[in-house]
Amino acid sequence: MNKIFVAITAVAAVGIAAPAVSQSVNRQQQRQEQRIRQGERSGQLTPSEAGRVQMLEERVRQTEMRMRDRTGGRLNSRERSRLEQMIRRDNAEIYRLKHNNRRY
Repeated sequence: MNKIFVAITAVAAVGIAAPAVSQSVNRQQQRQEQRIRQGERSGQLTPSEAGRVQMLEERVRQTEMRMRDRTGGRLNSRERSRLEQMIRRDNAEIYRLKHNNRRY
């Protein structure tokens, strides 16, 4: 009885964790897009800087789509780590461009 309960619990946990991870990546991308829009509105990002970081965001989305197409819609831990690394790098670039004292 306990073995069955543990097995069901493990399967349920894995089923819940997979969507949560992709939601985490999507949530990070949404926050970055908000930061880009805010930077455009405030003038912290010039139009060319905003275009650059939007292109970087699009690159992350395209990479994620290719990864999901290859694996049937799921990301393994290595792919997830790569996406998170790309997002962190883009996040640093957004910060750098927003704080470079250029105004348009």
